[in-house]
Amino acid sequence: MTSTVSMQWVKDHLSCFDMIPVDSRFLSGQPEAGRAAYEAGHLPGAVYFDLEKDLSLPISPHGGRHPLPVPEELALKLGAAGIGPETRVVVYDDQDGANACRLWWLLRYYGHRHVVVMEQGYRAWVEAGYEVDTAVPEREPQRFTPRLQPGWVADREEVMTKRLVPNAVVIDSREPARYAGLTEPIDKIAGHIPGAVNHYWKDGLDAAGSWKDREGQRARFAGIPLDREIIVYCGSGVTACPNVLALKEAGFPHVKLYPGSWSDWISYPDSPIAAGEEPNGEWEEAGA
Repeated sequence: MTSTVSMQWVKDHLSCFDMIPVDSRFLSGQPEAGRAAYEAGHLPGAVYFDLEKDLSLPISPHGGRHPLPVPEELALKLGAAGIGPETRVVVYDDQDGANACRLWWLLRYYGHRHVVVMEQGYRAWVEAGYEVDTAVPEREPQRFTPRLQPGWVADREEVMTKRLVPNAVVIDSREPARYAGLTEPIDKIAGHIPGAVNHYWKDGLDAAGSWKDREGQRARFAGIPLDREIIVYCGSGVTACPNVLALKEAGFPHVKLYPGSWSDWISYPDSPIAAGEEPNGEWEEAGA
């Protein structure tokens, strides 16, 4: 089951009664820009979910810059938007899929399998000449019940343990310079989790901004056996989600997100911190 679809596929299925597009555009540092962009134009029938108001809790001492929402609270918002257990959800943004993948991951974590991310984004949709709308749709409310999937999430304690064991891999999804601790434009401390290897999330896209196919994603993570348990993080648990999607597309079955990510890790004074490069080495097959 693929987790991404083309714009043409979305265009061809917009009239399906059981499909709802979700606009998740959001600009860091401009908290009202996403909602304003949605109101100025969006895919026909699309509803809007805001990264910070809907898909995150307010910042607290721990939990990172985008703490996970309370499942029951987000479930009420999903239901009010017309999203029920059988609704097919298509998420898009204009941030190369980062925000869209955050909602994709949340829905998969909540046990909802009928969710995909649209290739490229709203700007490409407009440039292709496809229909846009400004009306805010009124959907018949549904009952959305989260069924949390523990295999999709890892907390700090699990990361602390798994980074030291040979059958697990911790992946840092940030830019190489942030991973190496050469620069840190957002968080208070630079560096990375010791033992983590770097796979920049944007490397999952091709030059046109579309997702690489299964073989292309697999090539990005060459050397990691498919049976490995993988934990993915970034700065705040958002741009790691595209790497979770990419790893799933590549065929890795055991992939977890560390939602608090680096901003949560450094909120604990006893968290070890590394800088510089660490080799993205070869891992032996389990049992070898």
